[in-house]
Amino acid sequence: MSNGVQSFLSLGAMMIFSLISLRFDSAVLQNVEVEVENKVYLTAFSLADDLLEEIKQRAFDEKTVTFKAITPGALTPAANLNKELGEEWPNFDDIDDYNGYTKPVSLPHAEKYKITCQVSYVESNNQDQLSFAQTYFKKVEIFVDSPYLRHQLRLAYIFTLHSK
Repeated sequence: MSNGVQSFLSLGAMMIFSLISLRFDSAVLQNVEVEVENKVYLTAFSLADDLLEEIKQRAFDEKTVTFKAITPGALTPAANLNKELGEEWPNFDDIDDYNGYTKPVSLPHAEKYKITCQVSYVESNNQDQLSFAQTYFKKVEIFVDSPYLRHQLRLAYIFTLHSK
């Protein structure tokens, strides 16, 4: 073979190697991006789950802080689902105290997260249907937002009067 052919083959081999190298770098970069995004969503889910576990420790309703038999009509009206006068977190004593609750979270490993919570009554035969009357079922929805999340994270849980 002549030097020209060898040079041409060497140049071709270097081009192929360069293309393979670029594709490899692109794949590695994509994997790192997916890994970081997964960590961000895992952190958001952990924050939502922590709040849900905190809420599970509370009474179903202000009227059931001390255990007693109660009819749905005696529960807090749907329009009044919120913390009672003078109650502040972390001293909430029932589930609906968390309605409208908002908490910014900025830690070294979890910065610029915002947690919000909504509590509402739902129909007993369809927990996706909100109820404007008192029922034995309350739906807690926890939302986590962050500039690093592509989509808002939503965690929902249905509580029943005697689910403790």
